[in-house]
Amino acid sequence: MALLMYKRILVPLENSPADRAILEHVVMLARHDSASLVLIHVADGFAARNLKQLSLRESEEMRKDRAYLDATVARLAALGVQVEAVLASGDPTTEITAAAEREQCDLIAMATHGHRWVKDFLFGSVADAVRHRTLVPVLMVRQQAVGE
Repeated sequence: MALLMYKRILVPLENSPADRAILEHVVMLARHDSASLVLIHVADGFAARNLKQLSLRESEEMRKDRAYLDATVARLAALGVQVEAVLASGDPTTEITAAAEREQCDLIAMATHGHRWVKDFLFGSVADAVRHRTLVPVLMVRQQAVGE
């Protein structure tokens, strides 16, 4: 049986504590496989969804998101990881699955919040939607709740 090695890993980030959970895993995986990381954040607020109508190139939210991505890229690059970032706007599931294909990623690695039943029904789960829409393997790491 051949050992599966990843070359390019897409990592959706949401600028939340959940990012820490997935980044801990993918940094180790990237080092092990000599893989590069593509970080993506999808701005999905009102201004991000309506840039053209508002005559904006980037919203204030997106400028903050870009700064977060840039800082994360710098931190990971300082650890010796080959990394780049993409800032997108729109529907997170659509943008993540499109980026995986466009960026030629062979793994999507993302954090989940561990919601169950009612919360997933009410809020939906981007991770769940991504795994149903893509043919790229998806690694999901649950964000550990405070106190666990």
